[in-house]
Amino acid sequence: MSEVAENPLTSLQDDVLDELGDERIGRIASLLGTDETGARQMVGTTVAALSDEAEAVATPHDAPLTGVATLGGFATGGLMAGLLAEEAEPVAGAVARRTGLPSGAVARVVEMVVPVVLAVLTKRAAGRQRAGQAVLRRTREVA
Repeated sequence: MSEVAENPLTSLQDDVLDELGDERIGRIASLLGTDETGARQMVGTTVAALSDEAEAVATPHDAPLTGVATLGGFATGGLMAGLLAEEAEPVAGAVARRTGLPSGAVARVVEMVVPVVLAVLTKRAAGRQRAGQAVLRRTREVA
């Protein structure tokens, strides 16, 4: 029985939804005039749009956006923050067109989601760094 590789975008969306938590999802739903399911779909659409924008502009070697590490790790975290902030307005416009929701409400949701995406990407990069350090320590112990 073989395992199916996890879709990095779906994983990112799930991680962002987890990081947002029920309270913020509820606020997004209220802002949009929808239920929590609609809010979750909106967050997923926003994460996908942010990922598409960041990948198109900044990721090297055509790598999918799976963490700050794709842009060089923590040293370029400011680059990622700047990139996502710069792309927030076009992303809000694209999401509003895709969903048919008012652009003002979508822009406020995008403003709420961007820092959460950055937090998730930073946590992922930190986890990769710790995993790499653990492998390095084991390699040294064997040598």
